Parts: sequence; structure tokens; C-alpha cells
Amino acid sequence: MQIKNKIVIITGASQGIGLETAKLLAGRGATVALAARSADVLEKLEKEIPGAFAIPTDMRNPADIKKLIEKTVEKYGRIDVLVNNAGQGMYGSVESVDIEKYKEIMELNVYGVLRAMQAVIPLMRKQGGGMILNVSSRVSKNYFPNLAAYASTKYALNALSLTARAELVKDNIIVSVMHPKMTATNFGKNSIHVEKFRNIRPGDRPEMKVDTAEQVAEKIAELITSEAPEAEM
Repeated sequence: MQIKNKIVIITGASQGIGLETAKLLAGRGATVALAARSADVLEKLEKEIPGAFAIPTDMRNPADIKKLIEKTVEKYGRIDVLVNNAGQGMYGSVESVDIEKYKEIMELNVYGVLRAMQAVIPLMRKQGGGMILNVSSRVSKNYFPNLAAYASTKYALNALSLTARAELVKDNIIVSVMHPKMTATNFGKNSIHVEKFRNIRPGDRPEMKVDTAEQVAEKIAELITSEAPEAEM
């Protein structure tokens, strides 16, 4: 899919990968609808990113998700690409996982994404096609200690995404999955139960290459263009 002139919703757009993706796609001629909880940040970004449309959205709130889709369609008449980027991490052994906290990240990382997909699929089918790009993680391809809870949400997201891809090909709706690895963002700081990891910064672990959010955004743009099932850093 070509990026120019496309209407693209990006969740988690107030910082990190979401923000850099919004800036990059807008720079390549897309019109971006920015979704995140931080209304004040979005208001500022709306003025900075050419043609951007800010829609404060909590992806844990079904009513907010419905409003996000409706407002975008009301303003632009269609949605060409939905980038489900919003998510939260969780650190801790399987033995120590707090079930209530686990439910919180499932609500955001899985249920919120699924609700957004379900809201946009009928619209894309009616308009003749579109693309859903879900941001997963490389941890969904491996087994890292202390990351089981977070990784399991991304395993689930992979299954939902790639199954939907098979189901929706007849409707010209492409579903793809992006798998970033360690990226220089506030992801660790914003995660649940990360005290022992909180002070890790890019460069503290010289054996591990840390990508920038800009590099991940470039890969996301490539995936939109190629329409491949998956891409990794």
C-alpha cells in the first residue's frame, strides 16, 4: 500500500514508536489521526505534525475506541490504515504475576486491539479494503525470564492478527504484525513491576543493540508498503 494520501490512525501516538511513526507517515504524505490518553500532548502534536488530527483515547475504554473510529470517519470519510501501537509491559516471574495487574495489560495489549479491529473491519470492507498493522514484540518469538506475562499478551496478539489476515484477505483487508525488539523509549519506565529494570538505559548493556523509535517507525512504514505478514527489527 502506498502511504501518500492515506488516512492513518495511530494509537499510543503521544510518544515513542507511535509518535515517530506519526511524524514519518505524515512526512510521506499521509494524514494521521493521533490517539493517546495524554490530551495536552496530543493538542501540541496536532499543531506540530502537518494535517494531524488529535483524538484523546484510552484504549482500555470501549467507548473511547468507538469514538476514535467514528470521529476519524466523520472527519475524513474513511480509514485506510489502523496502526495498533498502544501497549504496556509487565515484568516479573510467572510465580509472582499479579493477576489483577495482568488483566490490566491484557485489556490494553489484547482486548483494546481486538476492539479496534472489530470496529474498523466493517468500515474497511465497505470502502473496498484497508490495512491493520498491529505492533507486537520480539519477545513473542522467544522465552525470556520475567517477561512471560507481557510476552503472552503479544503471543495472543500474533494469533489474532495472522488469523484475521487469513480471514480478511477476501475483503482486501491486509493484517500485518510488527515485532520491535529493545527500543530506546519510555516503555520500561511505563511498565508494571519494573523496579529492578527501571534504571536500565540504552548503552548499559553493550552486548544488546538498542533500536531508536525512528528506526522502528521506518520498519513500520516499510511493512505498510510491502503488506507482508510480519516484520522484525
